[in-house]
Amino acid sequence: MENRSSETETGNSWLIPDWPAPVNVKSAMTTRHGGVSLGPYCSLNLGDHVGDKRHHVLQNRARLTSQLNLPNSPVWLNQVHGTGIVELPLTAISAPNHPPQADGSFSRQLGQICVIMTADCLPVLLCDTQGSVVAAAHAGWRGLAAGVLENTIDAMGVAPQSLLVWLGPAIGPQAFEVGRDVVTAFTEPHPEAAHAFQQVAANHWLADIYALARIRLQHTGVTQISGGGFCTYGESDRFYSYRRDKITGRMAALIWLAA
Repeated sequence: MENRSSETETGNSWLIPDWPAPVNVKSAMTTRHGGVSLGPYCSLNLGDHVGDKRHHVLQNRARLTSQLNLPNSPVWLNQVHGTGIVELPLTAISAPNHPPQADGSFSRQLGQICVIMTADCLPVLLCDTQGSVVAAAHAGWRGLAAGVLENTIDAMGVAPQSLLVWLGPAIGPQAFEVGRDVVTAFTEPHPEAAHAFQQVAANHWLADIYALARIRLQHTGVTQISGGGFCTYGESDRFYSYRRDKITGRMAALIWLAA
């Protein structure tokens, strides 16, 4: 089942995913609005690795925790476009300036906030129909092709058929220009992925990262996929985009189990 219904935007600062998650599963996606950052980071930049003033990032993260009434501070990751997944709570305490290196996290514990940051890459939120486990994954094309979603699903430890997935704002299929290496990375294991690419010039294609994610998910057995249809590149008033601006902020996709 594919559900592409619209999300609810609250005060132009948060997107509340529209997906059939259990009532105890809470989720949100930030936009670029509602923070204190200035210049190209205006205004709710949550990334502390992009050149923004650190005290602005810390204020923005505090606002995130307060305004979403989070039960705990999110566990931020050092994302490397890989496939590593960590379980929360962490067995080893990470210092704030040394977050765990991973591109996804999952948890079965109440109040543990899984979060990933994006600015064109695909944010993916997952939960099971029983509301017993949640996860957030950072799916840029490299991580997506390398198996970050498959690793996340394996780590969650439940049947893929029982999973619900939401695809958050990413670069859209009219803006995501790629080369032959990207086409090959997806079509060699899954020939049907060719339908997600539109050739526009010699060695240049437009890629639909939402379609590519759905193909990868469906091959694992996941069928309940919501979201998609955004374009971070084209919607400059709502979203950060690295491809569009180069120097820019980061948004956050969050998910947790409530009591």
